Amino acid sequence: MITTLSDDASRLRAAVDFITGQDSETLLPLLLPGLDGPELRSLVERCRFAHAALLVFPDGPGTLTEMLAACGLTVDRPPQPSVVVRERLALRHHRTVDDLDVGILRPSVTGRDGERRMVEVFALTVPPGSDLEEIAALERAAHHEAHVAFEVPAPDPLVLRGLCALFAGCGAVPDGGGYNPHENGTVFYFATSHAAKSAYRRIELYAPGDHRDQLAGHLDESRARQPAETMLRLLTGAWTTQALTAFAQLGVAEALPADRAVEVDALARAVGADADSLAVLLRYLAMLGVVVEEAPGYFRPTGVGTLLRADDPDSMRALALMYGGPFYQSFGALAHTVRTGQVAFEHLFGDNHFDHFARDPHLAELFDRSMAASRRMFEPLPAHPVLAAAARDPRGATVVDIAGGTGELLGRILAAHPRLNAVLLERPHVVEAARLRLDADRCAFVVGDFADVPPGADVYLLSRVLHDWDDERCLEILRHCARAMPADADLLVVERLLPTDNSPSLATAWDLHMRCNVGGRERTAHHYARLLDEAGLTLVGRAPLPLDGHVLHARRTDPSAEH
Repeated sequence: MITTLSDDASRLRAAVDFITGQDSETLLPLLLPGLDGPELRSLVERCRFAHAALLVFPDGPGTLTEMLAACGLTVDRPPQPSVVVRERLALRHHRTVDDLDVGILRPSVTGRDGERRMVEVFALTVPPGSDLEEIAALERAAHHEAHVAFEVPAPDPLVLRGLCALFAGCGAVPDGGGYNPHENGTVFYFATSHAAKSAYRRIELYAPGDHRDQLAGHLDESRARQPAETMLRLLTGAWTTQALTAFAQLGVAEALPADRAVEVDALARAVGADADSLAVLLRYLAMLGVVVEEAPGYFRPTGVGTLLRADDPDSMRALALMYGGPFYQSFGALAHTVRTGQVAFEHLFGDNHFDHFARDPHLAELFDRSMAASRRMFEPLPAHPVLAAAARDPRGATVVDIAGGTGELLGRILAAHPRLNAVLLERPHVVEAARLRLDADRCAFVVGDFADVPPGADVYLLSRVLHDWDDERCLEILRHCARAMPADADLLVVERLLPTDNSPSLATAWDLHMRCNVGGRERTAHHYARLLDEAGLTLVGRAPLPLDGHVLHARRTDPSAEH
């Protein structure tokens, strides 16, 4: 709860700072580039900057009050029910509106021009342990409901039509809206053009009263525009993959200092690229939030962009090269997988990806580094109760990481628990790489396969291993674990879990990837529980991890039985 509160409170504080630092005359040109003097004056006369909005996720009323107080905000009335946002969330996440307790609060602040404005706080209550936590994580990342609002004091039909036409003439696109009977107000949403200079990409035009006649035409235009635009954005997803890969291949991220912008000609010389083509690439990546064009032709990386630096502690460069390289090629044969059920990677390269990469030292190293690129998933694992309990064992305890790669996870666990010892089971070339990372005084290395799981340890780890295989091979792996585990040993399985309600999840995307490129699959928690049971193990608990991961905790079902 502390992390969630800090995150939401910091976003709320940023919204307050934004509102107090803007007024209609300065903000409208940022949102609607191309506004000339007469048009700007017309807009300022007919609508006023009223608020900026964001969606937060308290676990109850007390947390929401605490969050507001931390930002110096006070309210004198309870939250009012949301209609528009609740319906948008329900549609986006395939839930019923009754599942979503969304309220609206509007604490006031004073702008730099002395005018009173509001912070519109949408609050979706997310009880601890609720399945709504996934929705909260996705919404925090995407900022779908963040917007700035302009109120129309005299919203007669002619004025509303004129304002909507003026917004559209400046590149803003109708993006839904609705009528809220709880406060008798009508909202018209617009998405800004890519040329907008504000971090807020949605505009709300708020008209007091019931204007559903005008709203109907706005919604028809929104629906008419969206399918084709949505399809184009989907079809160009491959361009994004290759743009990121080119950015990584050329070493552009390394050539961009984090603290200042670099002129594109100088940058092109530094990385050996054509300046005009590099500028086109960077403007595309600026649209995606990977870099920022601070002045014409001058770029610097965002926090997202720095993840493609090879020297960044959380670097995802190897993953970009892998997904934009061999896996990108095999995804071109996805139809073959769907048509035949066969692995496209094997169809294209003539072998499974493990053997194919193992024969090429460069690809083998790249693959191992790409697997470590999702290290954020591992951050909470050292604090897992099973590992914490093992670390307190006065006799000393041993953790076995099965197919643990180069030791990214095991290194974190050993660093967090100095009294633990470890064993890493891996292929020969991976073990050699792991020796450079892990302390040989505390970690033994075993070269082998799943049949070589060392017996007698206290905790066993299978981190992102089972999703590589079909059910038959998974059962075989789990049975090897069960045979090696003493009666009181624990097994921790780290995987992404498929949702059971079709809600958005990284696991759904990875399920397609595993079928096409690896021959494995992602699974639901129930599916893993069934496999564990067949292997003589019992699922006794699970907990969420970052990046849509989960850790499953299992123990032997019958310690006296042989499997």
